[in-house]
Amino acid sequence: MNIQALLQKKSVQPYLLKARYGLEKESQRTSLTGELATSDYPSCLGNRTHHPYIQTDFAETQMELITPVTNSIPELFRYLAAIHDVAYRSMDQVEMLWPLSMPPALPEKEEEIVIAKLDNFEGVLYRRYLAKTYGKRKQMVSGIHFNFEFDDALVQQLFNQQTAFTDYLKFKTELYLKVTRNYMHYRWLVTYFYGASPVSEACYFVDEKGPKEPVRSIRSSQYGYTNHEDVKVTYRTLEGYLSDIARMVEEGKLSEDKEYYASVRLRGGKKVADLADAGIRYIELRNIDLNPYEPYGISEEQVAFLHVFLLFLLWKDEGADADAWIAEGERKNNLVALEHPLAVTAFAEEGRQLVAELAAFIEQFDLSVPADMIVHLEQMLAEPTQTLAGKIYTDSQPSQQAFAVEKGRHYHTQAWKKPYQLAGFRGMELSTQILLFDAIQRGIQVEVLDESDQFVKLTAGKHVEYVKNANMTRKDSYIVPLIMENKTVTKKVLKAAGFRVPAGSEFADVQSALQAYPEFAEQGFVVKPKSTNYGLGISIFKEGASYEAYQEAVEIAFSEDSSILVEEFLPGTEYRFFVLDGETRAIMLRVPANVKGDGVHTVAELVAKKNEDPLRGSHHRSPLELIQLGTIEKLMLKEQGYTIDSIPEPETIVYLRENSNISTGGDSIDVTNQIPQGYKDIAVKAVEALGAVICGIDLIIPDTTRSADEPNAYGIIEANFNPAMHMHMYVYQGENRRLTKDVLDLLFPEV
Repeated sequence: MNIQALLQKKSVQPYLLKARYGLEKESQRTSLTGELATSDYPSCLGNRTHHPYIQTDFAETQMELITPVTNSIPELFRYLAAIHDVAYRSMDQVEMLWPLSMPPALPEKEEEIVIAKLDNFEGVLYRRYLAKTYGKRKQMVSGIHFNFEFDDALVQQLFNQQTAFTDYLKFKTELYLKVTRNYMHYRWLVTYFYGASPVSEACYFVDEKGPKEPVRSIRSSQYGYTNHEDVKVTYRTLEGYLSDIARMVEEGKLSEDKEYYASVRLRGGKKVADLADAGIRYIELRNIDLNPYEPYGISEEQVAFLHVFLLFLLWKDEGADADAWIAEGERKNNLVALEHPLAVTAFAEEGRQLVAELAAFIEQFDLSVPADMIVHLEQMLAEPTQTLAGKIYTDSQPSQQAFAVEKGRHYHTQAWKKPYQLAGFRGMELSTQILLFDAIQRGIQVEVLDESDQFVKLTAGKHVEYVKNANMTRKDSYIVPLIMENKTVTKKVLKAAGFRVPAGSEFADVQSALQAYPEFAEQGFVVKPKSTNYGLGISIFKEGASYEAYQEAVEIAFSEDSSILVEEFLPGTEYRFFVLDGETRAIMLRVPANVKGDGVHTVAELVAKKNEDPLRGSHHRSPLELIQLGTIEKLMLKEQGYTIDSIPEPETIVYLRENSNISTGGDSIDVTNQIPQGYKDIAVKAVEALGAVICGIDLIIPDTTRSADEPNAYGIIEANFNPAMHMHMYVYQGENRRLTKDVLDLLFPEV
């Protein structure tokens, strides 16, 4: 079978760079000063044994972060980023993830290294066996396992172009075996470029002699975490691979098949033995050191290199004797791993030849790779200080521990900088980001189906839920949001159910709305679009308004919708009640966009200063929205005798909006515990009248000390089928209410 000829077939080439990726990244939890953490695994992460994203490796301090299988490198990294955010913000805030493969200083007494406290006793027994067989200290090394699968379309096209194999699974298995044998032969090149464990910290080598440090990679050398020398497994054939592992277990050299540690694992089922029937589905590269210069331990360029390198190894010829071919590679890798990080490798010439062949391969197939990848590889071969090990060794003088602490603290700071956002998904609206964070933390699998539409899929076992905008779920029937979207219908439903709503009229054109001006001129009134959310296009006149102001408000409302409402103004304070599953979960007082004068700065300058608050942002990606100075705000200023260039007197509050929506720059104040139960009951009953399960409903209450049963004690001015939850979760003042967890409780009571 001539793989090179097959790869050159035109029908094959569109699929060459299509693949599936997954990462498992281990990291030690430490204090912010670099001491191994003494705390237990975070309880908020649930059952670590079954968690799809965050588990524990050998030790209680050793987190393992696991991405789902992805179809692109950007998708891989957005999940990797999100899972890191969840891990950081699930730990105690005084802890961080150690950025190096070699652990921080370990306890002098090995028994002080705590094995993971799993509820799965078999897992605990296995770790006890590993501790006895290899020692606890060896288990504390961390790294990255890179799972790689050629796209099935590529393999299928290759299969279709050949005649040597009639069985697709056997053909696929042979492809992966070839790649594996070549990778194990040439992996020394990966160690040279990306080896990143030059020095050990205190109490790592205690009971055995270590290498003469510094080196390129302790982890990838004979001093790393490897099986004993008497464990020998062939990669000549899959049958031989399985037979050798079974024999090693039978002879007691391995406790079970998963104890076989090699730079490449063959994968195809839950157990190694499953490969016999399933064949090799993907391979797992296990020799990747943590890259401390990257927040997630590996760069996109590294992953891109590994992909094209594996494709190149599929194309490249291999040695005739598979076992000897791999053995030679192991010997070279150990030599390279133990070289000084600043030394030119003994295999520099071979490395240059391989990179030249790789560059020619990329050019021949016109593969899209990072523009400077080949140049960077050539630079690292020419100058060892540019390799990861060389950079770490140079930058960590005189203390690798101080270097690691500086890097770790930086990534810790970044993770906590905007704790209301989720890295990797920051383009989504904030409530959805928080829902995804809570789902990942709880161990619910997440998949973004449509990012721009905020549509996600949540899965726990066989239980699947679809959620839009973080709170629109199957719990509400299709008609419910349609009712609430139409403010006229909402009012009629609520009025028929006995609730007080403002009187008013609906208009379908500007002319008829303007003709109705005399009906409202002498009283407080509100002009708003019929079917919009987020407080857009709303103008409020508490004591009537001039015709010119009314006309402008009508035009603003029509700019947001084809029909508008003009309603009576209900005096009192507006509160947003968030109701979920028959219970008021949060109540918010929203103060309209405002600034406080200081007698020095203009309104425009005061707005700019207030907008510097890190909680303020735009497009619902921050808990508070930036205050605007648009048409509505300028109209509001005019009504008060101000312009944007006016300088308000000290302590004078200048309001820029009548409506208090957070989406238009208002301040959020949680008052859940201050509002009497009677009003909470009114909100719940009103939501039930609308047939909703999740709803944000706005009440005007003149005096909360009055009984909710008294006449005119309240008025309902709006119901929202898509209430922004984030404003309750990160408030300007008061207690935060984590409503996304309530949504997950509703959808997944079993988790």
